[in-house]
Amino acid sequence: MSRNLQQAAVLVVGAGIMGAGIAQVAALAGHDVMLYDTRAGAAEQARDKLGSTLDALVSRGKLAAEAAASALARIAPAARLADGASAGLVVEAIVENLDAKRALFRELEQLVDASAVLATNTSSISVTAIANGLAQPGRLVGMHFFNPVPLMKLVEVISGLRTEPEVAAAVFALAQAWGKVPVHAKSTPGFIVNRIARPFYAEALALLLEQAATPQVLDACMKAAGFRMGPCELMDLIGHDTNFAVTNSVYEANFYDKRYQPSLVQREMVAGGLLGRKSGQGFYGYPDAMPALPVAVHEAPATAREVVVHGAGALADHLERAAAQALAAQGWGPARARASAWSGLEIDGARLMLTDGRPAFAVARSAGVADIAVFDRVYAAAPAPGYALAYALNEGASTPWRAQAGAWLAALGFTPLEVGDAPGLVVARTVAMLVNEASDAVLQGVCTPEGADSAMKLGVNHPRGPFEWLREWSVAGVIDVVAALDAMYCGDRYRASPWLHRRATV
Repeated sequence: MSRNLQQAAVLVVGAGIMGAGIAQVAALAGHDVMLYDTRAGAAEQARDKLGSTLDALVSRGKLAAEAAASALARIAPAARLADGASAGLVVEAIVENLDAKRALFRELEQLVDASAVLATNTSSISVTAIANGLAQPGRLVGMHFFNPVPLMKLVEVISGLRTEPEVAAAVFALAQAWGKVPVHAKSTPGFIVNRIARPFYAEALALLLEQAATPQVLDACMKAAGFRMGPCELMDLIGHDTNFAVTNSVYEANFYDKRYQPSLVQREMVAGGLLGRKSGQGFYGYPDAMPALPVAVHEAPATAREVVVHGAGALADHLERAAAQALAAQGWGPARARASAWSGLEIDGARLMLTDGRPAFAVARSAGVADIAVFDRVYAAAPAPGYALAYALNEGASTPWRAQAGAWLAALGFTPLEVGDAPGLVVARTVAMLVNEASDAVLQGVCTPEGADSAMKLGVNHPRGPFEWLREWSVAGVIDVVAALDAMYCGDRYRASPWLHRRATV
């Protein structure tokens, strides 16, 4: 049965922040909206608050006064659930509890017309499980909005095993009509965003656990790569209790797959009440938030006899220009070895190398060169002066090289941040695991590559989607980093997706 929801009356069940936001969006799109909550007076309070919100939009010139008044007039608090029986679409936004949602939808089935669509705003519960026991499970679909609903563009349209394709298509079209960007998803743990985003937090927590870097360094490196907030800042904003609970939920739902294993660091913070902004203390203290990054002062690099820029591509080109500028006072410039198998600088036999995932000690052992430092991936064709860049030194490097590695990075225009000799450093490690997780999601039919890219950019404000990162890098490069992580940690957590292996070039 084809369904057109464009003119349907909408019943929103749950008058909290999410429910009220959904009601606002639907009313502004021209729908008659009934708002219901089991708590007496909650729907009326939500409508009054929405009136203030709409007035504020009018005062800021974001909304015409007539449109605001019309939208508010279309929102009617419902005293009983049965008052919403005329709805063609029901959107549930109640507590994240499977039993509660099942009970609600069983009751709704008895009230609304057989053609009405039932949508759940669940962020983590299986849509298939919620539909279990319904007489018409095919009309139940996930319609996962992101907070704040009026501002966030993404809507995950989630199909359970029994969701009818035309129902998902109707909700997809409706979300578009509401000015949202919908993406189709299959009902699996975490759906798209909460699943693919796990490595952004997990890799930072893993580096903290082994004391490879401080929260300030991790955040500075990830923001240099284009992320609006670093992982530690973001966990503080979300709340460590909330972030830890989501991680535990995804971990349990995936049969305790080590890839999603929660962190001892975060468990200890939650146990101690260090929840982030909401408690006044997380990785940082509030209201001051992230303190100034302590940056080492590097003297100019010592006079070199020979400097060679290795590798091809935009980064090597930038390094050549920067090295030429650094050497200009000495009256000569670097040589270039474009056919080299690695990218970076060779300075009198010592090597400053772009990471391939292996820690510096492993690179040094393989090359037979002690004076080696590896530096992180750079996500800018021409990095702005002061670009925060992680680097690590081989433990066996000479004392002069330990000083010169950072000095050369500073002379090349970066802010060098020394970290522990961990595989993949910070950015390369995190991006590789984001790409890897997204690749598995596509392999399993959770989403398309295009859907993953849209979801991660719109749902959590990533600067690029995972497959956009991949196109800027390479399949082989991502696999190399994941393999280096696996070689170091020897467990099930780091394993390259079969989707990537099938696309690797020989």
